Amino acid sequence: MNGGKKFAAYAWTVLAYNLFVVVWGAFVRATGSGAGCGSHWPLCNGDVVPRSPALATIIEFTHRATSGIALVLVALLVFWAFRAYPKGHRVRLGAALSGLFLITEALIGAGLVLFEHVAKNASNARGFSLSIHLINTFTLVAVLALTGWWASGAPGVTLRDPSKPRWLLGGTLAGMVVLGISGAIAALGDTLFPASSLAAGVQQDLSGSAHIFVRLRVFHPAIAIAVTALVLYVAMRGIKEWKLQRLGFVVMGLAFLQLMLGALNLGLLAPVWMQLIHLFAADLLWIATVLFSAAVLAGGPTGKHEAERHAVRSRTA
Repeated sequence: MNGGKKFAAYAWTVLAYNLFVVVWGAFVRATGSGAGCGSHWPLCNGDVVPRSPALATIIEFTHRATSGIALVLVALLVFWAFRAYPKGHRVRLGAALSGLFLITEALIGAGLVLFEHVAKNASNARGFSLSIHLINTFTLVAVLALTGWWASGAPGVTLRDPSKPRWLLGGTLAGMVVLGISGAIAALGDTLFPASSLAAGVQQDLSGSAHIFVRLRVFHPAIAIAVTALVLYVAMRGIKEWKLQRLGFVVMGLAFLQLMLGALNLGLLAPVWMQLIHLFAADLLWIATVLFSAAVLAGGPTGKHEAERHAVRSRTA
């Protein structure tokens, strides 16, 4: 395995690990363990390592520890990218952005703890901070995926070609972000205001006196159907018009899977394990759609790309 392939394998591994951290973070929220370390950060209840911790403390401390490992892994990704790839290479850009958005991810997570937007906090401010966290997480996952994608030999994207469906793809990705935010708010509502039955949940959603998180919860399925229809339309165009059959079918399959998981999550009244599966599948669909969009917007192979690959081989040999 040459140096370029080793870096690509490492980049995909870092992405997979960060997905684990994201899902574990959702587990922290779903179990109400966000206050397990109190309002202390980076310390946990005033200690570097908590003594005789409760279960919530173990869950929250584990999330912090895994997040710390993610920082180290991404720091190595950035260092390796700048050592292995020439100046101006898209892999350098992807790695640098990965480092930037992981730092902002850590700062937002710290803010959630310090402002106590965790556990049973049902303030409107928590909804805004949760939305910002979701946008940053989606961006982090996207740039990590693109780093691995480009390191695997995919060409860079071009936004100057008017023949490319830039607005369609951009609108699709924006719609998926809106869907992700609505899903995060719905999951928070399920955690803070659980329903005893599906009928009781619908009654909660439609009640004018219900909390805003509960009343917003009803919009998530409608947004999911609309955005999924848009994703499927784009994927089918990709299969026929842009000859991206493999990626197009992956996107379509994950989109249908997400709809089924969403319906199952609703029918089961959003148990923690189902929320985590639903989130993981949503992240996979997001990654697939980002890479599909990058493939549609990719510039054709050129001599410059060949020279870049040669530079990578020479630097990593």
